[in-house]
Amino acid sequence: MTALTQQRPQSADASARRPALETALSESGEQPQHEAAHDATHERFKHDVLEGLALPQKALPAQYLYDAAGSALFEAITRLPSYYPTRTEITLLKDRAAGLSDRVEAGTALVEFGSGSSVKTEVLLQALAQIKHYVPIDVSPAALDEAVTRLITRFPQVAVMPLVGDFASKPAWPHYIEDAPKIGFFPGSTIGNMEPEAARALLARFASWLGAGSRLVIGADLQKDEAMLHAAYDDDQGVTAKFNLNLLTRMNRELDATFALEDFAHVVRYDRERHRIEMHLEAQRAHTVEVAGHRFSFTQGETIHTENSHKYTVEQFTRTSRAAGWQVEETWVDEAQLFSVHVLIASGPSL
Repeated sequence: MTALTQQRPQSADASARRPALETALSESGEQPQHEAAHDATHERFKHDVLEGLALPQKALPAQYLYDAAGSALFEAITRLPSYYPTRTEITLLKDRAAGLSDRVEAGTALVEFGSGSSVKTEVLLQALAQIKHYVPIDVSPAALDEAVTRLITRFPQVAVMPLVGDFASKPAWPHYIEDAPKIGFFPGSTIGNMEPEAARALLARFASWLGAGSRLVIGADLQKDEAMLHAAYDDDQGVTAKFNLNLLTRMNRELDATFALEDFAHVVRYDRERHRIEMHLEAQRAHTVEVAGHRFSFTQGETIHTENSHKYTVEQFTRTSRAAGWQVEETWVDEAQLFSVHVLIASGPSL
């Protein structure tokens, strides 16, 4: 896992009066490690930006949309009437998660990949009292801090161990959950941000990391009417546009870039062949910018491709899961056939 920083587990005691990540760092003496992780994250961001802007089709990894400001904007997006995925997935979890209770062992650890605000996590923790450990993993320390502070108050019986980083390599599990039964949680159809082969490879890594017999609860958005997709990803209030354009602000701040936000527009496209929504930042005029001392030219209409969101059928996602070493235990789909949640079990020996 790139730029991963492990923190001391949190619980609802006096330390909760300070920000959760600050408390963990000060008590564990890991501030130098945190600083090293920050430096590594910055260098990776710089490398990926310079590499991505040099491509014939300029493109940047979607994970970089989620700095503190981006994470806050995304949470605002999830509350928009046009953004169906979040409310549909939460409803499915509320309606169905309790049905897993008799199959979850006492002392289970819940590991969430890309936890964000951990709002959906509360549904699982409420439904599954057997969960005693929660390991949220996210690239945003600010999002982790807010979520951990809230969760240790609401669920004092659950030990929370936040990890700062992405999920490019196996997390360094806290020692006390190494042998615990595990449930992975990957909501929000984040899997849809990846190309199909990359999605299969990530699912295979999850199976390996969590171990044979572990479960994974994962959300996958479904194919649907294009008009509904455009409304969800290009809302009339302009929140998604601010979210996308914030990536330019981040590059200006962290990489000494010279992007002028008024020179770019948020553009959404639907690729019918690949069944995916694409987000782009489109140059409104021909101009040149500097990023970390490098110059990049844009023609009018040229874009930076910032995110994909692939849409599945249930059958497609089932095949992808099986190819990655998972068996489908249950699939939950809402009545309107907008969104799916899959409960998977890692089959055979660890991959």
